[in-house]
Amino acid sequence: MTLSICTAQLNFVVGDMPGNAQKIIAAAREAHALGAQLLLTPELAVCGYAAEDLFLRPAFLAACDDAVKAVARETAGLQGLAIVLGHPQALSADAAAFSVCRNAASVVRNGQIEQTYFKRELPNYQVFDERRYFVAGQEPCVFEVAGVRVGVLICEDAWYPAEARDAAAAGAEVLAVINASPFHLGKSAEREQTMRERVAETGLPLLYAHLVGGQDEVVFEGRSFALGVDGRVAGRAPGFKENLFTVRLQQAQGAIELIADVAPVPSADADLWDALVLGVRDYVTKNGFPGVLLGLSGGIDSALVLAIAVDALGADKVRTVMMPSPYTADISWIDARDMATRLGVRYDEISIRPQFEAFKSALAQEFAGLPEDTTEENLQARIRGTLLMALSNKFGQVVLTTGNKSEMATGYCTLYGDMAGGFAVIKDVAKTRVFELARWRNANDPYGTGGNPIPERIITRPPSAELRPDQKDQDSLPPYEVLDAIVQRYMENDEPIESIIAAGYARADVERVTRLIKINEYKRRQAPVGIRVTKRSFGKDWRYPITNKFRA
Repeated sequence: MTLSICTAQLNFVVGDMPGNAQKIIAAAREAHALGAQLLLTPELAVCGYAAEDLFLRPAFLAACDDAVKAVARETAGLQGLAIVLGHPQALSADAAAFSVCRNAASVVRNGQIEQTYFKRELPNYQVFDERRYFVAGQEPCVFEVAGVRVGVLICEDAWYPAEARDAAAAGAEVLAVINASPFHLGKSAEREQTMRERVAETGLPLLYAHLVGGQDEVVFEGRSFALGVDGRVAGRAPGFKENLFTVRLQQAQGAIELIADVAPVPSADADLWDALVLGVRDYVTKNGFPGVLLGLSGGIDSALVLAIAVDALGADKVRTVMMPSPYTADISWIDARDMATRLGVRYDEISIRPQFEAFKSALAQEFAGLPEDTTEENLQARIRGTLLMALSNKFGQVVLTTGNKSEMATGYCTLYGDMAGGFAVIKDVAKTRVFELARWRNANDPYGTGGNPIPERIITRPPSAELRPDQKDQDSLPPYEVLDAIVQRYMENDEPIESIIAAGYARADVERVTRLIKINEYKRRQAPVGIRVTKRSFGKDWRYPITNKFRA
């Protein structure tokens, strides 16, 4: 006995129910033409993930229901094909619950909904907030296709033993898990290992159908996979791209074997690059921006953001502006020009010296007798932010900010200055990783936009904001390898201060960095949304009060 299964690893748009439905219908027709008898769609495919408080709107849920009916109606003629369709399902109006719907997977066949499974484990950690919207299900769902009994699970259900065990007890011969699981570095391997545990516990092979695409701050990398009963990867779809992933199930003498292509897993840097590129591309295109605009300083952060933007959108949709001040070194504009030329993007120079002098003159009476300090430094950053936002307003391009995670953690950024913009590309990338990624990109050209795009001097020169004479980042911060390690331990891993000190970090550095993290929460609340690539980002993962006397 054989069964051909396709996974619709597709990139959906949140709230575009008609468009998402048409994508699913097209995938169903293609799968049917390929001889598939089962099509798996990702979690909440009909509405996209995550729709957040849209789930609280009755009109939204009604539109989702219309899309489910459209998929059933338009695929009714695909004889022999069953579809597992991810969607929200509204509760009855008199349901005694704050949440208004369920996270559902319906088995659609011959134009009819045969069964509907409701997600039982509702995650409420990291970026997840599902208990705000959904009521948990209680029962397993097992259905038959081509003589094989398939047990359906939805994402978090498969991270615990109970739901898989219940599906096996109900007669499942293979587990089909539909997912919308956000990317962070190392998550792909973590998923495969966790699913391997479910296989070992149940003795059943497993199919993992995953979403792909960017949605605001989260990215889904796809990389759907299949595990045999021995726990080995029997198939894996490529990451960060749409794919109709096909798995052939063979059953002989009571044993089930899964057969599929196995895409390799790239390096961590390649994965991170693809995630950032996809995050930029989908944020810009799904929101209808004609292109992007960024301040190109001749420094490492803006250089990296430029390279990501060109890989994501193409050079014709990227504009750069160099805005030299009295403290800008000649090598900065030389390197900025060089990089813009290498990547073929539009490059303009607008000196901020006249505006800076005008601001200082306007404030001269107020500041009389006081030395220059960060006030004048921030003025320069805010002038640049104002110019970029003016260009954005006039021409419609969204401004990409260039601050990294190390700066966001410590407040080494200026409100209404370098934080001004619409999308923070490397907001969750530590400074040490910025350098690593820059070197990786110079050695690789994954999108064919040009090799070695970042001038070597940008990578090797000491980082500087260039807001005062001879300024270096390390004048006011610990070395980045120390800073980033402390941020990771304290912010990402919730390690106590004393534990970090015991690990060998100087008390003065630990106290300083953790204090900076605490007092700069007000800045982060006003920062643009940015791409999440670690297990804990400054976004939905990090919810600390601004007014707060506690220090761990």
